Amino acid sequence: MTKHTILCVDDEIDNVDALERLFRGKYNILKATSGRQALEILDQHQGAIAAIITDQRMPEMTGVDFLTRSLDKRPDTIRMLLTGYTDIESVISAVNSGKIYRYLTKPWDPTDLLNTVEKAVELFVLGKELEKKNSELEKAYTELKTLDQAKTQFMILINHELKTPLTSILSFTELLKETRLDDEQTLCAERIQKSADRLKNLIDDVLVVIGSETKTLKAKVQPFEGKDFNVSLSNDVQKSIKTKNQTLSFQWPDKKILGDQAMLGQVFHRLIHNATKFGKENSEITISFEMIAAHRIRFSVINEGSSISTTVIDKILKPFFIDEDVMNHSTGMGLGLTICQSILKLHSSQLEIQNIGSGAQVSFEIACL
Repeated sequence: MTKHTILCVDDEIDNVDALERLFRGKYNILKATSGRQALEILDQHQGAIAAIITDQRMPEMTGVDFLTRSLDKRPDTIRMLLTGYTDIESVISAVNSGKIYRYLTKPWDPTDLLNTVEKAVELFVLGKELEKKNSELEKAYTELKTLDQAKTQFMILINHELKTPLTSILSFTELLKETRLDDEQTLCAERIQKSADRLKNLIDDVLVVIGSETKTLKAKVQPFEGKDFNVSLSNDVQKSIKTKNQTLSFQWPDKKILGDQAMLGQVFHRLIHNATKFGKENSEITISFEMIAAHRIRFSVINEGSSISTTVIDKILKPFFIDEDVMNHSTGMGLGLTICQSILKLHSSQLEIQNIGSGAQVSFEIACL
């Protein structure tokens, strides 16, 4: 068991010896008969000093003066003051300022003094453990930041390196399709084109997320007519809607929407994509709006389908999260809703997901004029 060190200071040698006899069974004792000598001990002693007990009334330097000067030398040490009843008012301000853990009156009660010192040493040990934990947390945080920066740099690098050969694949595929090909060669060229397009979309999606994290993603916010808003759906989404015999119902406001039209188009496209993917066959997907304030509008995309558990709703907006059972993912990287969040963050907004009746509703707010 570690034997902690305490420093006893009193200009009466008999008092110092009495303190040593009281504590030496449990602690290593350092002794001084003046504030000046005690300061020298603090400078010379190599190990930690858990607590200081000092008399108040000493020549040249009072106990409070000594303890105040000791703060710079041993800031973590617990400080206690021994004083007579007549000195209490003179030390109250020092106690209240936090420089002194506790004061005890003379003559002291041995049991009370032992208990007080034991609690002071425990406080010192806890402080050291907390300091160690804080240091470990700071180190771990620094390492985490370094890993996060490395991850971002890696993602930027890998996406750049992927784009270079991908550009060649797309270019030469287009050239290849302009030549005379038989049926089998045409099928192969189309499959190459489809896979390359998918890879390009994945790269672009990851770059959007990275741009959001690094705050390099920018939005061109400007007013545009809501009634003229047109969401361009990809061939895959249109095919899915047709295959599942779903219908789309659009309701656009007769207001000017304040935002990046192209980016908001991406948000609607991704939300509709999710709605058709997880919606029931022969069902309707509704895009609606409601005014929630004079210059604030809420859009909602609603589909009929299975409800989403609360635990999944909490995780569904995080990057790369895929829930096979609830969301029935078979392809993709789980970035769709994350990208929506990244775009909406630039518009001071965010997605809200909730179950309604026999389906789900995904909403977000946007400014309007």
